Formats: sequence, C-alpha cells, structure tokens
Amino acid sequence: MLTAYTRLQKILEQTPARLQAFTEAGATEKPAANKWSKKEILGHLIDSASNNHQRFVRMQIDLAITLPKYQQDEWVEIQQWQQREWKDIIELWKIFNQHILHIFGCIDERKLWNTITLGSATYTLQFIVDDYVDHMLHHLQQIFKEENT
Repeated sequence: MLTAYTRLQKILEQTPARLQAFTEAGATEKPAANKWSKKEILGHLIDSASNNHQRFVRMQIDLAITLPKYQQDEWVEIQQWQQREWKDIIELWKIFNQHILHIFGCIDERKLWNTITLGSATYTLQFIVDDYVDHMLHHLQQIFKEENT
C-alpha cells in the first residue's frame, strides 16, 4: 500500500506543472483520427478515478463485491472531453487524485485482500490500488511522449 501512496504522491507533485505547459490547441490535437488527444487521455484518467473511487471505498465495506466493467471508450465519448478547457481538466484530475491519495492513506491494511469481480475476473483491493497507479503512469507517458521526440 505504501508504495502506491508514495508513487501517486510523487505524480501529483510533479505532473500538474508539466501538463500546464501544453497549450489548449496542443492538448486538443489528436495524433491520429482513431487516437485520443491529451484532453481525452487525461479525461480518461478522471473517468478511471471515478470508477476506481467506487472500488476503493466499496471494497473496504464488503469482503467481496461485483461491479460492472468500465467501458472506457463510451465514457470518453459521452463526456466530450475535447470540448472542455484544458486547464479545467487538469484541475479536476489533480483534485480528484488528491482525494484518492487521501483514501490510500486511510486504507485499513486488513482490507487489502477483499475482492472485486469485474466481468469474469476477480481482483484484490491491493491489486486494484497498484493497478490504478500503473495505469495512470502508462497514460501520462502517452501524454508526455511528444516532449521527448
């Protein structure tokens, strides 16, 4: 648990300023017609925060739960992240994840083995927490890859 907390804390300290360096036009540009823009990627991470927030809380209440799988493409499409201002997306991402960091700091370690079933797969809370941070890093690397090219 401590590792995920520390990793998320570091992300929240370092990432907002890097995100703010992108212009509105740069954040809206799609690398290809079928690829997400930076706005859509960060919006997807907000959607992930929303879905996982439910998991982080509910998995501490019950030993085993079942929730629907997250339909990421539909969530991004319905919410029209492209239409939102980049600065607002950054702020929402930051604030939501500050709250998730707080939740990580409050998790009772005895609950880390509680489970969730998503579709046909079952996962522990420990896995969901670690995967949340791994998933975030994967998509942040997508956003920042153009900085290094």
